[in-house]
Amino acid sequence: MRILSGIQPSGFLHLGNFFGMLQRALRWQQKGETFLFIADFHALTTVGDPEALRRNVREAALAFLACGLDPKRTVFFRQSAVPEVLELTWLLSTVTPFGLLERCHSYKDKLAKGIAPTHALFAYPVLMAADILLYRADVVPVGIDQKQHLEVTRDLAAKFNQAFEPVFVVPREDIEENVATIPGIDGQKMSKSYGNTLELFGDREEFRRRVMAIRTDSTPIEEPKPIAGSVLVALYRLVSEPQELEEFIASMRRGGVGYGTLKKELLSKLERFLAPFRERYEELRGKSGLVDEILDEGARTARAAAAPTLDAARRAVGLV
Repeated sequence: MRILSGIQPSGFLHLGNFFGMLQRALRWQQKGETFLFIADFHALTTVGDPEALRRNVREAALAFLACGLDPKRTVFFRQSAVPEVLELTWLLSTVTPFGLLERCHSYKDKLAKGIAPTHALFAYPVLMAADILLYRADVVPVGIDQKQHLEVTRDLAAKFNQAFEPVFVVPREDIEENVATIPGIDGQKMSKSYGNTLELFGDREEFRRRVMAIRTDSTPIEEPKPIAGSVLVALYRLVSEPQELEEFIASMRRGGVGYGTLKKELLSKLERFLAPFRERYEELRGKSGLVDEILDEGARTARAAAAPTLDAARRAVGLV
Protein backbone atom coordinates (compact mmCIF):
# COMPACT_ATOMS: atom_id res chain seq x y z
CA MET A 1 0.00 0.00 0.00
CA ARG A 2 1.37 3.38 -1.01
CA ILE A 3 0.36 6.40 1.09
CA LEU A 4 0.94 9.98 -0.03
CA SER A 5 0.50 13.39 1.54
CA GLY A 6 1.98 16.86 1.39
CA ILE A 7 2.23 19.95 3.53
CA GLN A 8 2.57 23.56 2.47
CA PRO A 9 5.62 25.30 3.95
CA SER A 10 4.27 28.23 5.94
CA GLY A 11 6.98 28.95 8.51
CA PHE A 12 7.25 27.61 12.02
CA LEU A 13 4.91 24.70 12.71
CA HIS A 14 2.59 25.01 15.69
CA LEU A 15 0.81 22.64 18.06
CA GLY A 16 -2.20 22.44 15.74
CA ASN A 17 0.07 21.20 12.93
CA PHE A 18 1.70 18.65 15.23
CA PHE A 19 -1.50 17.09 16.57
CA GLY A 20 -3.13 17.28 13.15
CA MET A 21 -1.13 16.41 10.06
CA LEU A 22 2.36 15.85 11.50
CA GLN A 23 1.41 13.27 14.12
CA ARG A 24 -0.64 11.38 11.55
CA ALA A 25 2.36 11.33 9.19
CA LEU A 26 4.41 9.59 11.85
CA ARG A 27 1.76 6.88 12.11
CA TRP A 28 1.51 6.48 8.34
CA GLN A 29 5.16 5.49 8.05
CA GLN A 30 4.33 2.43 10.16
CA LYS A 31 1.46 1.38 7.88
CA GLY A 32 2.91 1.23 4.40
CA GLU A 33 5.14 2.81 1.77
CA THR A 34 4.83 6.51 2.55
CA PHE A 35 5.56 9.48 0.29
CA LEU A 36 5.54 12.88 1.99
CA PHE A 37 6.42 16.09 0.18
CA ILE A 38 6.85 19.75 1.04
CA ALA A 39 4.49 21.52 -1.35
CA ASP A 40 6.60 24.49 -2.41
CA PHE A 41 4.94 24.81 -5.85
CA HIS A 42 1.58 25.12 -4.10
CA ALA A 43 3.03 27.68 -1.69
CA LEU A 44 3.77 30.03 -4.59
CA THR A 45 0.04 30.82 -4.77
CA THR A 46 0.28 32.70 -1.47
CA VAL A 47 3.99 33.34 -0.77
CA GLY A 48 5.62 35.99 -2.92
CA ASP A 49 8.88 36.41 -1.01
CA PRO A 50 11.64 34.06 -2.31
CA GLU A 51 13.65 34.21 0.91
CA ALA A 52 10.56 33.49 2.99
CA LEU A 53 9.75 30.47 0.82
CA ARG A 54 13.27 29.06 1.13
CA ARG A 55 13.19 29.60 4.90
CA ASN A 56 9.75 28.02 5.23
CA VAL A 57 10.77 24.93 3.26
CA ARG A 58 13.77 24.48 5.54
CA GLU A 59 11.63 24.92 8.66
CA ALA A 60 9.13 22.32 7.48
CA ALA A 61 11.92 19.83 6.77
CA LEU A 62 13.54 20.42 10.16
CA ALA A 63 10.24 20.14 12.01
CA PHE A 64 9.22 16.81 10.45
CA LEU A 65 12.63 15.26 10.97
CA ALA A 66 12.89 16.60 14.54
CA CYS A 67 9.49 15.17 15.43
CA GLY A 68 10.35 11.66 14.30
CA LEU A 69 9.94 11.30 10.56
CA ASP A 70 12.20 8.44 9.50
CA PRO A 71 13.67 8.91 5.98
CA LYS A 72 14.29 5.15 5.86
CA ARG A 73 10.54 4.56 6.10
CA THR A 74 9.23 7.68 4.35
CA VAL A 75 10.18 9.13 0.96
CA PHE A 76 10.57 12.76 2.04
CA PHE A 77 11.16 15.39 -0.64
CA ARG A 78 10.45 18.85 -2.03
CA GLN A 79 7.63 18.95 -4.56
CA SER A 80 9.66 21.20 -6.89
CA ALA A 81 12.51 18.65 -7.00
CA VAL A 82 10.26 16.41 -9.11
CA PRO A 83 9.55 18.48 -12.26
CA GLU A 84 7.57 15.60 -13.78
CA VAL A 85 4.61 16.79 -11.72
CA LEU A 86 4.29 19.92 -13.87
CA GLU A 87 4.08 18.01 -17.15
CA LEU A 88 1.49 15.69 -15.70
CA THR A 89 -0.48 18.73 -14.48
CA TRP A 90 -0.69 19.91 -18.09
CA LEU A 91 -1.79 16.51 -19.37
CA LEU A 92 -4.51 16.34 -16.72
CA SER A 93 -5.63 19.87 -17.52
CA THR A 94 -6.68 18.70 -20.99
CA VAL A 95 -9.48 16.64 -19.40
CA THR A 96 -10.33 19.10 -16.61
CA PRO A 97 -13.74 20.79 -17.01
CA PHE A 98 -13.63 24.51 -16.29
CA GLY A 99 -16.80 24.26 -14.22
CA LEU A 100 -15.24 21.62 -11.97
CA LEU A 101 -12.57 24.10 -10.87
CA GLU A 102 -15.10 26.92 -10.52
CA ARG A 103 -16.99 24.88 -7.94
CA CYS A 104 -13.96 24.31 -5.69
CA HIS A 105 -14.62 26.03 -2.38
CA SER A 106 -10.92 26.55 -1.58
CA TYR A 107 -10.59 28.95 -4.53
CA LYS A 108 -13.63 30.92 -3.39
CA ASP A 109 -12.39 31.01 0.20
CA LYS A 110 -9.01 32.40 -0.82
CA LEU A 111 -10.60 35.08 -2.98
CA ALA A 112 -12.77 36.06 -0.01
CA LYS A 113 -9.56 36.52 2.00
CA GLY A 114 -8.22 38.97 -0.56
CA ILE A 115 -5.77 36.67 -2.38
CA ALA A 116 -5.35 37.64 -6.05
CA PRO A 117 -7.32 35.39 -8.46
CA THR A 118 -4.39 33.95 -10.44
CA HIS A 119 -4.39 30.98 -12.79
CA ALA A 120 -2.19 29.09 -10.31
CA LEU A 121 -4.75 29.59 -7.55
CA PHE A 122 -7.60 28.53 -9.84
CA ALA A 123 -5.74 25.45 -11.17
CA TYR A 124 -4.45 24.41 -7.73
CA PRO A 125 -6.62 21.23 -7.66
CA VAL A 126 -5.10 20.02 -10.97
CA LEU A 127 -1.57 20.27 -9.56
CA MET A 128 -2.79 18.50 -6.42
CA ALA A 129 -4.23 15.73 -8.61
CA ALA A 130 -0.89 15.39 -10.39
CA ASP A 131 0.87 15.18 -7.01
CA ILE A 132 -1.26 12.19 -6.09
CA LEU A 133 -1.60 10.37 -9.41
CA LEU A 134 2.06 10.67 -10.38
CA TYR A 135 3.10 8.25 -7.63
CA ARG A 136 0.16 5.86 -8.02
CA ALA A 137 -0.89 6.45 -4.42
CA ASP A 138 -3.45 4.00 -3.04
CA VAL A 139 -4.40 6.07 0.00
CA VAL A 140 -4.36 9.83 0.54
CA PRO A 141 -4.89 11.03 4.11
CA VAL A 142 -6.63 14.41 4.00
CA GLY A 143 -8.46 16.74 6.30
CA ILE A 144 -12.11 17.63 5.78
CA ASP A 145 -11.03 20.90 4.12
CA GLN A 146 -9.16 18.97 1.37
CA LYS A 147 -11.81 16.32 0.73
CA GLN A 148 -13.22 18.16 -2.29
CA HIS A 149 -9.78 18.39 -3.91
CA LEU A 150 -9.32 14.65 -3.54
CA GLU A 151 -12.71 14.13 -5.18
CA VAL A 152 -11.43 16.27 -8.07
CA THR A 153 -8.38 14.00 -8.26
CA ARG A 154 -10.55 10.91 -8.46
CA ASP A 155 -12.70 12.52 -11.15
CA LEU A 156 -9.70 13.51 -13.28
CA ALA A 157 -8.12 10.07 -12.98
CA ALA A 158 -11.35 8.47 -14.17
CA LYS A 159 -11.78 10.99 -17.01
CA PHE A 160 -8.22 10.48 -18.26
CA ASN A 161 -8.45 6.70 -18.02
CA GLN A 162 -11.72 6.77 -19.98
CA ALA A 163 -10.59 9.30 -22.60
CA PHE A 164 -7.31 7.55 -23.40
CA GLU A 165 -6.40 4.31 -21.64
CA PRO A 166 -6.11 3.12 -18.03
CA VAL A 167 -3.03 4.84 -16.63
CA PHE A 168 -3.86 6.05 -13.14
CA VAL A 169 -4.72 4.38 -9.86
CA VAL A 170 -7.89 5.98 -8.50
CA PRO A 171 -6.93 6.68 -4.86
CA ARG A 172 -9.12 6.37 -1.83
CA GLU A 173 -9.30 8.90 0.97
CA ASP A 174 -8.35 8.48 4.60
CA ILE A 175 -10.18 11.08 6.66
CA GLU A 176 -10.09 11.19 10.45
CA GLU A 177 -13.41 12.95 10.98
CA ASN A 178 -13.23 12.73 14.76
CA VAL A 179 -9.93 14.59 15.11
CA ALA A 180 -10.43 17.28 17.73
CA THR A 181 -9.89 20.89 16.71
CA ILE A 182 -6.83 22.27 18.50
CA PRO A 183 -7.74 25.62 20.06
CA GLY A 184 -5.45 28.62 19.85
CA ILE A 185 -4.74 31.00 22.70
CA ASP A 186 -7.93 32.95 21.89
CA GLY A 187 -10.21 29.89 21.84
CA GLN A 188 -10.59 29.78 18.04
CA LYS A 189 -9.05 27.02 15.93
CA MET A 190 -5.26 27.33 16.13
CA SER A 191 -4.19 28.92 12.86
CA LYS A 192 -1.52 31.31 11.63
CA SER A 193 -4.25 33.34 9.95
CA TYR A 194 -5.73 34.08 13.38
CA GLY A 195 -2.37 34.86 14.98
CA ASN A 196 -3.22 32.57 17.90
CA THR A 197 -0.63 29.80 17.58
CA LEU A 198 1.87 28.18 19.92
CA GLU A 199 4.91 27.45 17.76
CA LEU A 200 6.83 24.23 18.28
CA PHE A 201 10.29 25.64 17.60
CA GLY A 202 9.96 29.40 17.85
CA ASP A 203 11.35 31.75 20.49
CA ARG A 204 10.99 30.14 23.94
CA GLU A 205 10.20 33.40 25.74
CA GLU A 206 7.51 34.21 23.19
CA PHE A 207 6.10 30.70 23.68
CA ARG A 208 5.91 31.30 27.45
CA ARG A 209 4.31 34.70 26.97
CA ARG A 210 1.63 33.31 24.66
CA VAL A 211 0.75 30.45 27.01
CA MET A 212 0.34 32.97 29.82
CA ALA A 213 -1.88 35.04 27.49
CA ILE A 214 -4.40 32.23 26.88
CA ARG A 215 -7.89 33.68 27.10
CA THR A 216 -9.79 32.76 30.25
CA ASP A 217 -12.84 34.14 32.04
CA SER A 218 -13.02 36.31 35.17
CA THR A 219 -13.83 33.58 37.70
CA PRO A 220 -12.31 34.59 41.09
CA ILE A 221 -9.43 32.55 42.50
CA GLU A 222 -11.53 30.97 45.24
CA GLU A 223 -14.31 29.81 42.86
CA PRO A 224 -14.36 26.57 40.80
CA LYS A 225 -13.29 27.10 37.21
CA PRO A 226 -15.47 26.06 34.25
CA ILE A 227 -14.25 22.95 32.43
CA ALA A 228 -16.45 22.92 29.32
CA GLY A 229 -14.84 24.92 26.54
CA SER A 230 -11.66 25.55 28.53
CA VAL A 231 -8.61 26.12 26.33
CA LEU A 232 -6.38 25.16 29.25
CA VAL A 233 -8.07 21.76 29.58
CA ALA A 234 -8.03 21.15 25.80
CA LEU A 235 -4.29 21.83 25.54
CA TYR A 236 -3.40 19.99 28.75
CA ARG A 237 -5.24 16.91 27.44
CA LEU A 238 -2.91 16.77 24.42
CA VAL A 239 0.31 16.40 26.42
CA SER A 240 -0.70 14.59 29.62
CA GLU A 241 -1.52 11.13 30.86
CA PRO A 242 -5.18 10.44 31.81
CA GLN A 243 -4.40 10.54 35.55
CA GLU A 244 -2.58 13.86 35.21
CA LEU A 245 -5.51 15.32 33.30
CA GLU A 246 -7.93 14.15 35.98
CA GLU A 247 -5.85 15.86 38.65
CA PHE A 248 -5.64 19.07 36.62
CA ILE A 249 -9.42 19.15 36.13
CA ALA A 250 -10.00 18.31 39.81
CA SER A 251 -7.90 21.28 40.90
CA MET A 252 -9.98 23.56 38.65
CA ARG A 253 -13.23 22.21 40.08
CA ARG A 254 -12.10 22.65 43.69
CA GLY A 255 -11.32 26.31 43.29
CA GLY A 256 -8.72 28.14 45.31
CA VAL A 257 -6.25 28.27 42.43
CA GLY A 258 -5.89 31.12 39.97
CA TYR A 259 -5.64 30.98 36.22
CA GLY A 260 -2.04 32.21 36.39
CA THR A 261 -1.05 29.12 38.36
CA LEU A 262 -2.97 26.83 36.01
CA LYS A 263 -1.27 28.39 32.99
CA LYS A 264 2.15 27.85 34.55
CA GLU A 265 1.28 24.19 35.11
CA LEU A 266 0.19 23.89 31.48
CA LEU A 267 3.38 25.62 30.34
CA SER A 268 5.49 23.15 32.31
CA LYS A 269 3.69 20.18 30.69
CA LEU A 270 4.07 21.64 27.21
CA GLU A 271 7.76 22.37 27.72
CA ARG A 272 8.46 18.82 28.94
CA PHE A 273 6.52 17.32 26.04
CA LEU A 274 8.34 19.39 23.43
CA ALA A 275 11.83 19.14 24.96
CA PRO A 276 13.07 16.08 22.99
CA PHE A 277 11.73 17.47 19.70
CA ARG A 278 13.38 20.83 20.33
CA GLU A 279 16.67 19.16 21.20
CA ARG A 280 16.59 17.20 17.93
CA TYR A 281 15.60 20.33 16.01
CA GLU A 282 18.63 22.26 17.31
CA GLU A 283 20.87 19.31 16.47
CA LEU A 284 19.55 19.20 12.89
CA ARG A 285 19.88 22.95 12.44
CA GLY A 286 23.62 22.49 12.74
CA LYS A 287 23.58 19.76 10.08
CA SER A 288 22.12 21.52 7.06
CA GLY A 289 24.03 19.18 4.77
CA LEU A 290 22.29 16.17 6.30
CA VAL A 291 18.85 17.69 5.77
CA ASP A 292 19.73 18.45 2.14
CA GLU A 293 20.95 14.88 1.64
CA ILE A 294 17.68 13.48 3.01
CA LEU A 295 15.56 15.69 0.74
CA ASP A 296 17.75 14.98 -2.30
CA GLU A 297 17.63 11.23 -1.73
CA GLY A 298 13.88 11.43 -1.31
CA ALA A 299 13.60 13.35 -4.58
CA ARG A 300 15.64 10.71 -6.43
CA THR A 301 13.35 7.97 -5.14
CA ALA A 302 10.25 10.02 -5.95
CA ARG A 303 11.43 10.72 -9.50
CA ALA A 304 12.13 7.03 -10.06
CA ALA A 305 8.58 6.25 -8.94
CA ALA A 306 7.14 9.05 -11.08
CA ALA A 307 8.89 8.22 -14.34
CA PRO A 308 6.83 5.14 -15.34
CA THR A 309 3.57 6.94 -14.65
CA LEU A 310 4.48 10.00 -16.71
CA ASP A 311 5.78 7.81 -19.52
CA ALA A 312 2.50 5.87 -19.58
CA ALA A 313 0.49 9.12 -19.61
CA ARG A 314 2.60 10.57 -22.45
CA ARG A 315 2.17 7.42 -24.49
CA ALA A 316 -1.57 7.39 -23.80
CA VAL A 317 -2.08 10.91 -25.23
CA GLY A 318 0.25 10.30 -28.19
CA LEU A 319 3.36 12.25 -27.17
CA VAL A 320 5.56 9.16 -27.52
